[in-house]
Amino acid sequence: MKLALLAGMVMAAISGQAAAQTWVLTDAEAGTDKGNWQIDSKQLKLSGDAFSLQQKVLHGGKQEGSKVLTITSKNGLTIALSPTRGMDLLHVNGDGIRLGWDSPVDEVVNPAYINLESRNGLGWLEGFNEMMVRCGYEWTGHPVVKDGRIYTLHGKAGNTPASRVEVTIDDKAPHEIRVRGLLKEHTFKKANLETWTELRYVPGAKSFTLHDVLTNRGDYPHDYQIIYHSNFGTPILEKDARFIAPLKSVSPFNDYAKTGLKTWNTYGAPARDFDEMVFNLVPKADSSGKTLAAVINSKGDKGASIEFDTHQLPLLTMWKNTDTLKQGYVTGIEPGTNYAYPVTIEKEQGRVRQLQPGQSTTFELTYSLLSSASAVNATEQRIKQIQGDEQPAVEEKPIAVE
Repeated sequence: MKLALLAGMVMAAISGQAAAQTWVLTDAEAGTDKGNWQIDSKQLKLSGDAFSLQQKVLHGGKQEGSKVLTITSKNGLTIALSPTRGMDLLHVNGDGIRLGWDSPVDEVVNPAYINLESRNGLGWLEGFNEMMVRCGYEWTGHPVVKDGRIYTLHGKAGNTPASRVEVTIDDKAPHEIRVRGLLKEHTFKKANLETWTELRYVPGAKSFTLHDVLTNRGDYPHDYQIIYHSNFGTPILEKDARFIAPLKSVSPFNDYAKTGLKTWNTYGAPARDFDEMVFNLVPKADSSGKTLAAVINSKGDKGASIEFDTHQLPLLTMWKNTDTLKQGYVTGIEPGTNYAYPVTIEKEQGRVRQLQPGQSTTFELTYSLLSSASAVNATEQRIKQIQGDEQPAVEEKPIAVE
């Protein structure tokens, strides 16, 4: 064991990588699972911003058996994700500001209790409460039946328990934490997709990065789609809150969204009977292909931003659901390879990508908490710089009809 550890440290030094410690929390192949588990910087005798990691197995109701893994940083963020629910982010907190929302779904629902085909393919909604849920990867978008097959709402990744979960912490400052999870979408004769999800966080920081690698393990080409459905409610979302992003164009998702086109990027107070309103956006990027989008409160002193690469995620969806607080007062910033129309429409219009056998593709997004007016202002200035003098085209006609 000591020789193996020494060999690992030598190889890391040779490759230029910092030495690190890794804990395997779940390994389906080996049939192992640590269940409740925790570690902290004090135990590891690491200096710098104090941090801890804790995994809990939940009990009772439809969350029976679900796991929540929480990273807590003394001067940074608290990030909670669920290995049971596709390694998706439940909520993030920092400086007294919550990134996330209040869904009527108040449990971390174990996928074992969800039938994705119920409610005419809308069963996904019975577990929907995450700050960020991966919609994909085999397909995403609104449900549709094609050739006798039901393509359920937003695919299966968000309701797929991770087959392997690893936590790695660098020994050297700044002691980056990496939480990796393997999602398998394996179906006989249909799909053999695997995604290594990875959350990267430096203790004390007000931002974190998702670095996901999707691979086609099959012997045939396979389509894929992904939307990073990122959701924000109070205290950022409120009356006169704003959505900002550098854009090439804006169009309504459907005829209902056309009625809100004039005020599409501002928000109202919670209102009864406000149906969800969606806008299709084409982001504008800098010379390297990077762009960002943000939602900020009315005073401009708190918000959240997402930076992403338009080579990987060329499209952006903005979802407004300013219904009552109990019903779900929330907005979504959703970078993706496609829009939320059914996969049949997305394929017809050329927005479905494909992986060849053995081919991989990467998605990287950086989420930032904007906890001051200066942080919000810096984000606004960057967006203005990317936007330049060119104003986004506003198209009144939806690009598709369901």
